[in-house]
Amino acid sequence: MPTSSSLERLVEALRCLPGVGPKSAQRMAYHLLLRDLGGAQRLAATLTEAVACIRHCERCNNLTDLTICELCGGSQRDESLLAVVESPADLVVVEQTHSYEGLYFVLMGRLSPLDGIGPKDINFDRLVRRATDGIVQEVVIATNFTVEGEATAYYIGEILRAKGLRVTRIARGLPAGGELEYVDSGTIAQALSERRDL
Repeated sequence: MPTSSSLERLVEALRCLPGVGPKSAQRMAYHLLLRDLGGAQRLAATLTEAVACIRHCERCNNLTDLTICELCGGSQRDESLLAVVESPADLVVVEQTHSYEGLYFVLMGRLSPLDGIGPKDINFDRLVRRATDGIVQEVVIATNFTVEGEATAYYIGEILRAKGLRVTRIARGLPAGGELEYVDSGTIAQALSERRDL
């Protein structure tokens, strides 16, 4: 069935979102145009504004519309503690725990030599400058427990320890409320090796 070129461009544009295939993009386009024209206009205006205004925080590299984001600009954070995360979404998850009071550095990725992603691609130079500012005393590496996340953690740890910083890694193991019979053997093995006194 022939469609207008504007509609085709809209469907194709929606496909840039993760997990959105051709059918989902088509459903979204039809929904916006037929059932929620106001929502479509708000989406277009908000997206245009975000693209024009959002940049990286000069201190933590997170996304913000300010030069220094609200977390870095706040005075109640422990400036001697710096958590390194892979993405803004990871920062949000850590913040939602209400258990971390330090500051952050967002890599915007992780090392992945097979994909051609090296230290320059994950803002490593900025991280080193930030971590060695004379204020940071401990760097908490909070990258994901994937092969790439582990490689990134190891690389960062080696470099920052050589510069005299204390480097720690978030713990891994059994989830709270988890039952052993439903947990994979690798997670159980890691929990056993990182056990602590009761």
